[in-house]
Amino acid sequence: MTSTDLHLWHPFTHEGGDPAPLVIRRGQGVFLETADGRRILDAISSWWVNLHGHSHPAIAEAIARQAARLEHVLFAGFSHEPAEELATRLGKIVPAPLRHIFFSDDGSTAVEVALKMALQYWRNSGRPEKCHIVALENAYHGDTAGAMSVSDASPFTAAFASFRLPVLRTHAASCAHCPVNLTRATCHIECLQKLERLLAERGQEIAALIVEPLLQGAGGMIVHPEEFLSGIRRLTAEYDVLLIADEVLTGFGRTGKMFACERAGVVPDFLCIAKGLTGGFLPLAATLTTDRVHEAFTGADRARAFFHGHSYTANPIACAAANANLQIFESEPVFERIAAIEEAHAARLPAFAEHPHVANVRHIGSVAAMELKVPDAGYLSSLRPRLYEFYLDRNVLLRPLGNVVYILPPYVITPDQLDDVYDVIRDSLVLLS
Repeated sequence: MTSTDLHLWHPFTHEGGDPAPLVIRRGQGVFLETADGRRILDAISSWWVNLHGHSHPAIAEAIARQAARLEHVLFAGFSHEPAEELATRLGKIVPAPLRHIFFSDDGSTAVEVALKMALQYWRNSGRPEKCHIVALENAYHGDTAGAMSVSDASPFTAAFASFRLPVLRTHAASCAHCPVNLTRATCHIECLQKLERLLAERGQEIAALIVEPLLQGAGGMIVHPEEFLSGIRRLTAEYDVLLIADEVLTGFGRTGKMFACERAGVVPDFLCIAKGLTGGFLPLAATLTTDRVHEAFTGADRARAFFHGHSYTANPIACAAANANLQIFESEPVFERIAAIEEAHAARLPAFAEHPHVANVRHIGSVAAMELKVPDAGYLSSLRPRLYEFYLDRNVLLRPLGNVVYILPPYVITPDQLDDVYDVIRDSLVLLS
């Protein structure tokens, strides 16, 4: 690096401590190719965004066609065909009550939009006292101020404690570490009782509850029972509290359904989507909501407007990528691929569950995780960098969440490739001996 070169500061990276980043020059299917010719199997979909494999030609071609026609136009006072088409396509797959879509840039901004809309909804409705947000233990919703506030305390938020907004916290259904000391075999989702008490006591002050439905991602790939999510919906409806479903990770098939809420028969008041929306090609996010919410922002008084936006809102190229991505769900056997991945997880995980160094295993849809027994459990576990290096040395991209190793592959991974990933994880357990 010469004196005029800028240093690249990478996200979630220990500057000066982590190894130098690998330079990737090409991606194809489940593989990434480094500048020196190595082929690395991407077993985490490049931070959970890639659905159909790297460089899928249908999405690449859609991007090229759109870029040649219209690269961008401001979305305030204007619209364009790719956004209109995307709204129509999404309207066919989201629950019917979610009829209004607000575009943004990424998962954090989709969450920020939902939080701000929820708060302003009650203000516009003459109920400004409903101004508190409820969030779950172990939650992670992003890194912007509001999203970071509703995320639980963690190494991600520790440096910004004074910057985070106050949030009411309730139990998550973390069955492996039950917050009420029960077992899943005999419990009746008693972890909901704390939420029920909170809503009974303070429901008149609470604007919304935000949840990662069925799967808490960065908190440790924690899988919740479907009854937990349906119980949350029942309670929020009973106490007139808006429900925000953060499906940034879980959307677009990750849990075996197009959206995780479908598995529990739940329709939220807000649905936040991002990551897989463009198939892993470009940043794009959206927050969908209901007629009830939207109506509170209409009328003659301009102060009722939602004064929020982003320069690249509904970027036409990103919308074109999203349309091509959704077309793939119609033209290729995507859900058959997801089912095959889930079957492979179910076949391989039991052996890990019996391993002396594995505390527990869990899976849902295309996502599998195993929690390893270590003396310093958590995101900063000393085992994590050793595992990461081991996997890369074996040409597999797995990025453990501390002592939790997870697999979240592109849907086009083959059974043999997935077996190879499991074999590498099995071999890595020698590091705990």
